[in-house]
Amino acid sequence: MKNHTVKKVVIAGGGTAGWLAAAALSRQLGALIEIELVESDAIGTVGVGESTIPTICSFHALLGIDEAEFMRATQATFKLGIEFENWGRDGDRYVHGFGQLGKATWMGEFHQFWLHARSLGFGGDIGDYCLETRALNHRKFATSKNPVLNYAYHLDATRYAQFLRRHCEARGVSRTEGNIREVCRAKENGFIQSLLLDDGRAVQGDLFIDCTGFRALLMEQTLDVGFEDWGHWLPTDRAYALQSQPVEPARPNTRAIAHSAGWRWQIPLQSRMGNGMVFCSEYQSDDEARAAFLAEIDGKPLFDPRLIRYRAGRRKKAWEKNCIALGLSSGFVEPLESTSIHLIMIGITRLLQLFPFDGIAPSLQDRFNQQSRDELEKVRDFVVLHYKLTEREDSAFWRYCKHMSVPDSLAERIQLFRESAQVHRNADELFRPDSWVQVMLGQRLYPQSYHPMGRLMSEDQLRQALDGLKSNIHRAVDKLPAHQVFIERYCAAASTAVIT
Repeated sequence: MKNHTVKKVVIAGGGTAGWLAAAALSRQLGALIEIELVESDAIGTVGVGESTIPTICSFHALLGIDEAEFMRATQATFKLGIEFENWGRDGDRYVHGFGQLGKATWMGEFHQFWLHARSLGFGGDIGDYCLETRALNHRKFATSKNPVLNYAYHLDATRYAQFLRRHCEARGVSRTEGNIREVCRAKENGFIQSLLLDDGRAVQGDLFIDCTGFRALLMEQTLDVGFEDWGHWLPTDRAYALQSQPVEPARPNTRAIAHSAGWRWQIPLQSRMGNGMVFCSEYQSDDEARAAFLAEIDGKPLFDPRLIRYRAGRRKKAWEKNCIALGLSSGFVEPLESTSIHLIMIGITRLLQLFPFDGIAPSLQDRFNQQSRDELEKVRDFVVLHYKLTEREDSAFWRYCKHMSVPDSLAERIQLFRESAQVHRNADELFRPDSWVQVMLGQRLYPQSYHPMGRLMSEDQLRQALDGLKSNIHRAVDKLPAHQVFIERYCAAASTAVIT
């Protein structure tokens, strides 16, 4: 297809991935290309990607989305981090907050100072030096410039897709209702030419985006790119999901609570609680997981649990011929660190940067595939970290996780931190050193040594510096309103009807 201009993009599938792609392409390239999205109301979406990370805020700004309008439409709440329970040991609790830990220097990260203070018997918890963690623990929140909080959202995924659809159609994106019966390819090069629908209509295009979810109708069923399975590192393969009535004001955080064969989530929205039970079918049957899940639900369930089967891994290519996979069709890590929507957005951003206006060039494909692979593998390593760094021996699942081998790239990071407290961030990597430090320390990986930069200060100077940091954070959080109060004032949803 080199030297054949791309004038029309066809998006196969709606949901979050499809409508985000349509929104971004129409906003940024709408004057240069035609966009048509094909979806069927008869095909449901997974719809459990309800927890996000802070990158969504900048992506929404790129789309020109009004925050309060979006939050009202999706019954969203704010998210300052994730509260992990029972991961290192049964009964443990720590927070992965979205903010910065203390103040770093050019020589090293803040935790090096904190580790020296800890060796001297003071310093408190590492989370004491993160504004977002303290606000989370006290259930406080506000969007303001003083202090500035790093935040994301909890949202209703079904309502989010509907909101994005309205946003796109108002800006001229064409939607075609219909089920894709066949994917038609050119004989000479195997490129996709059109999508044939059940009623005989053919939707033609120059570039196709596969947003058909786990089915990967174009990328896998048609182009057969292959799948790299990561189940030996991420052994969970199923999840139950349901919504329940809330029993308390919404927290500004997701809860991730480990159990004997996986973990479960709680995601608070304005009118309901999103619940999930992630588990490994090798160690827990569907019936056992369902019964355990229902026993843990606090509020009244709003419908029966829905079972979702998945495999952790990635397509061997994210761009093949004239087709690009986004979202679940490109791969899946697992929901633990809420990266699914981010990976859709970064894939769209990458497409905008490498868009094949003048045709499909191998160099563009290679660059896109390399960046996609690197991004997903780094996210994979961070999620695997949570399972590997457990001290639990109380079930076969956790014994497996504790003793399993991990990717060399992760093993090197763990060893580096264990021996010298060093962390690093590679180019274009999602998770910052602060995130790695919070999880490693939260799950009891304490370094054998650390950088001596803390010893350049006297004990009194170090104590005074740390106390000053904590005091500033305490004062800032004290001024914030309660999270629930701020939501009611800023973005209360007009309707509390629950979508089932």
